[in-house]
Parts: sequence; structure tokens; C-alpha cells
Amino acid sequence: MRRLLNRCRLDKKLHSWELYREAQRNYKNEVKKASKYTWRTFCSSINDLHRSARLHKALSRDPKIKLGPLVAPSVRNTQSEGGTLELLLTTHFPHSEVTRELGAPATALLARRSDWRLDKRMVTYRRIEWAIDYFAPYKSPGVDDIFPALLQERREVVIPYLVIIFRTCLATGYVPAIRRQVKVVFIPKPGRNSYSEPRDYRPISLTLFLLKTMERLVDRYLRDEEPVLVSLHSNQNVYQAGKSVETALHQLVVRVEKALDQQETTLDVFLDKEGAFNNT
Repeated sequence: MRRLLNRCRLDKKLHSWELYREAQRNYKNEVKKASKYTWRTFCSSINDLHRSARLHKALSRDPKIKLGPLVAPSVRNTQSEGGTLELLLTTHFPHSEVTRELGAPATALLARRSDWRLDKRMVTYRRIEWAIDYFAPYKSPGVDDIFPALLQERREVVIPYLVIIFRTCLATGYVPAIRRQVKVVFIPKPGRNSYSEPRDYRPISLTLFLLKTMERLVDRYLRDEEPVLVSLHSNQNVYQAGKSVETALHQLVVRVEKALDQQETTLDVFLDKEGAFNNT
């Protein structure tokens, strides 16, 4: 098609332009065929719940939904972007305050431990490497715009510094304020008739991956090396290896199907804590 276009520009004949337009139509048709084939191949290759859930989430998004004026409790619409964001923050993060922290509290630095053996055992080069590789390379970053791929590709440069930083944070019991910054993104909840109230949006908190890396190190230590002081109930499906939302749903479905087979009645009670994580 491009060769025909160059030829048309040189000889400027009507026949050449007709050949070019025909080639252009054929090209567009081939692109459509290839797109359909690739899309079908991609959909047929999805065979696990995680990838299918991500695909469903992407397809359910409506690009027409944009954050605009919201209805405040006083039955008045917000008049500015700042008012809208303030209403969202006060609704989803109640009792929050604006704070200014310039440095580490003196009490935190004075209360530092003299024994660093636990921190050295918890934070090592190999463990940080394991924690970094746990993340997907291109997950959404926090306010520092550092995503896991940057840490993974330059681990030999970054990890020696992270060892010092993480050990110091754990020994002093203090994480710098700049590392505790969180970017909150409000996304519309699917299936709503309107998006005029703050509860029609869900907040997603994006913390820094440097903080998430240290969090995974502490989590691994608590799971693998610390003795379990309180045994978890067998029906609990979080914080136990091999259990997740899928196992919880499986237990429910098995009970319902068993009751149906025995011609019995099943009563299920579902509890929902509104804004449990945000209030905590």
C-alpha cells in the first residue's frame, strides 16, 4: 500500500490512485481480521480465575464515567474539584486530619534498640530479592512513580541500600514520612445507575513499593519463624497457606449443593462492614 502511495505521488495517474485505494481497503480488512483472530485467541487462552477477573474488570469499565460534582450531605452539589475531592476523602476516610510531619519524632529515635540481630536475620539481600520478584513488574506505582520493574532490573544497585534502610527502620521503629505517602485513586463502582454520590466510587490506595517490600519481609518472618501464639480457626480463609476467596466460595457451594441433594433448606447470612479498611 505504501509503495502504491509513493508511485501515485510520482506519476499522478488516476489508475495508480485507484490501485492505491483498493490496496488501502484490503489493508483495513486484513487488520480487522487479524484483530478478531487475536482477540479470540487471547480470550480462549484464559483458563484461570485471576486473569478472567482482570479481563471482566477491564471490559466493565465505562470510559464515559467521569468524576464530577457530587451530592453532599447538605443536599447541595459540590461546586469545585477541590470540594469534590474533600467530600470523597471525608466520606471514605472519616476522622482523618491534615498533618505536617517534617522529621522523625525524637521519642522514636531515642527508643531504638541496641540489638540488631533480629533485624539482620529478617532483612537480607536474598530476602529483599525474593520480595521484589514477588510483585508483577508493571503494577501501578505510588506517588514516587517507582514500579517493581525498576527495582527488578537494577536489583544489584538498589538492594544494598535497601538492606541498610530497612534494617534501620525496623531497629528504630520508625518509617520516614516520605515513605508512608499514599496515592488514593477513586474509581467508579460498576453497575450503578448514577454516579452523583461519594459512595458510588471506591478508593484504591497505592502505597510505595519500597514500603510494600519491607512489609513482605515482616510478613514472611511472622509466618515462617515466629511461633503462632493464637491458632486460627479452620474456617478462616485469610492468612493461611492454600486458602483464599476461592476456598471460601467452594465451602459455601459444597454445603448448598449437599443440602439440595438431601432436599433440605440452607440458610446463609452475609455480613458486610461498610468502609472497614478505610475506617481502620
